[in-house]
Amino acid sequence: MIIGIGCRKGVSATEITAAIEKACTRAGVTKDRLAGIATAAIKERERGIVDAAAALGVPLVWVSEADLQAAGARAVTHSRRVMELVGVSSVAEAAALAAGGPAASLLAARIAVGPVTCALVETERAP
Repeated sequence: MIIGIGCRKGVSATEITAAIEKACTRAGVTKDRLAGIATAAIKERERGIVDAAAALGVPLVWVSEADLQAAGARAVTHSRRVMELVGVSSVAEAAALAAGGPAASLLAARIAVGPVTCALVETERAP
């Protein structure tokens, strides 16, 4: 299982891990199934995402803009604000789907927990 993350600038690792826990709970899965965290490459300066991945002991996948755009077509939720800022309807969903590959399926659509959005995908592939 891979979780995609979208967030506002300056979000802490604590906020991100809390959102991940809530997303997993809502989907009825445990976070020990988490094989990786994926987010847009434009977020690579967001220390909170890096620290959250380290705290959870999972790899962090930086998804390129092109891959985000390609996977974004499979997203099921749509944010006008995110579309205007990033060019995809959901960073969390697009990042998770891109990292999971073409066979990835959405396990839990984007949920917002404060300044963090999460989406879960199931995949047979490691990130």
